[in-house]
Amino acid sequence: MKIAVVGAGALGSYYGAKLARAGEDVRFLLRRDYAAVKKRGLRILSAEGDFHINPKIAERPEVIGPSDLVLIGLKSTANDHFPELLPPLVGPNTKLLTLQNGLGNEAALAAIFGEQRVMGGLAFVCLNREEPGVVRHLAHGKITLGEHNRWPEPFTHDVATMFRRAGIPCKVTDNLDAARWRKLVWNIPFNGLGVAAAAGYDAVAQGETQARKTRAPFSTDLLLADPRWAALVRGLMAEVIAAAGAEGHPIEPEFIEEQIADTQMMRGYKPSTVIDYEQGRPLELNAIFIEPLRRAKANGLASPLLENLCKVLTSLAKDL
Repeated sequence: MKIAVVGAGALGSYYGAKLARAGEDVRFLLRRDYAAVKKRGLRILSAEGDFHINPKIAERPEVIGPSDLVLIGLKSTANDHFPELLPPLVGPNTKLLTLQNGLGNEAALAAIFGEQRVMGGLAFVCLNREEPGVVRHLAHGKITLGEHNRWPEPFTHDVATMFRRAGIPCKVTDNLDAARWRKLVWNIPFNGLGVAAAAGYDAVAQGETQARKTRAPFSTDLLLADPRWAALVRGLMAEVIAAAGAEGHPIEPEFIEEQIADTQMMRGYKPSTVIDYEQGRPLELNAIFIEPLRRAKANGLASPLLENLCKVLTSLAKDL
């Protein structure tokens, strides 16, 4: 299987490198890291074992050409680049697998390439890009795969088997939308409140949308150690679970404490949206925060914590 990785930041580099190490034909589309990876290769630093590969790389999608599978690790803020980056990679039988966070990414791909080509995946993993061509894997790594608006086809199971052969835990879900909502239960509070905390807020009280002038250090363990922030984490999780239920995807209430326990195992992890904020990059507001709020409102739900968090993040994003 010829695999093209588009969006080779921490996520795309990690999974693409593991597939390449397992013998798959992986080609990386690189922009900012091209020179570094060409010179030194790609290094993965992990508690499970460090490794290094010299991957096949390209600066333009035309150099890679039509592929069997396109693995998309772009931030959702780059979805407007789909029409320029992806067509040269798509042949008659190409499938597109997005590992992006949030809601609406599969629909954006389907609008261009048709629903029958589109798959989605949820990566439960803690990764940071330390420098060009160097990715640190801190914890976890499993992937959940599904089809966009349909039951999983044999190809999806083949891809899951390929991931497992590469040492990546992978399962297939019959309901991709339900799986995305479950991941939002973690992503919304820890990415969103993480940015607010890093911006110097004491806590995101309802109605507060002005950041302090000083920034504060942040990681997930610091957030959970403060009772005020921990209460907001649980409150946001409850609102997301309610929104998911209104969409027809019930989530058991005990899932909240399961997510808290999993996060405590991550110790000092800094989510990607926090890193984007600290480095002045665009925030994934629409897919992770605004679209879930829109759907909650469309179903008649009041989500005051999520609504205020969206206001806070939108205000902060204006200064980036």
